[in-house]
Amino acid sequence: MDGLTTSEESSRFARHAPARRVNIVSDDEDAQLMLAYARGEMHAFETLYSRHRAALYRYLMRQARDGEVANDLFQEVWSRVVVNRARYEPRAKFRTFLFTLAHNCFIDHCRRVRARPSGPGVDDADAADMLPAGDDSSPERALERGEDSRRYRAALAALPAEQRDVYLLHEESDLSLEEIARVTGVGAETAKSRLRYAVNKLKAALLAAENPA
Repeated sequence: MDGLTTSEESSRFARHAPARRVNIVSDDEDAQLMLAYARGEMHAFETLYSRHRAALYRYLMRQARDGEVANDLFQEVWSRVVVNRARYEPRAKFRTFLFTLAHNCFIDHCRRVRARPSGPGVDDADAADMLPAGDDSSPERALERGEDSRRYRAALAALPAEQRDVYLLHEESDLSLEEIARVTGVGAETAKSRLRYAVNKLKAALLAAENPA
């Protein structure tokens, strides 16, 4: 990975195939769809839901590491989209708006339970579907299969909450670091630093899994 920026390295390290199967449309189009939904055009909401549901669910699932909690938060985020439709203004990308809601919903959940969740996560079909796929020759891909996928999720769960949040937003939302900083309420340099630390810690976990003592 020598010579890659933190952003490029992160994407190469854990690029999620399901998210990449969706054709990325312009944010202007998303904004227009949201404005159309605010005018009562239900098909616009259905299109937005179809485009963004997979990435949103993966973000929430990997944050909560509990299927029931992730499902509840997923419904809560979309409910907030519905409630806020009349007040929506396209000052930022729709994805920024959506993942800000998701970030805030998760933070609210953590406050309700008085602690962020801990543990290596769940080993169910939904979690497996979230894992990256691609070049099997790379050590990154090896970490993402079978027993190695459990280690990957454990390493992800072991990250400090702020670093994991920035990392998952970067992987799932396709937002820039500046936009992620806006979502999380920190400066761009802080977001960049958190992403760099997260990537380095995940790389260390990968190397430890590849070269056990």
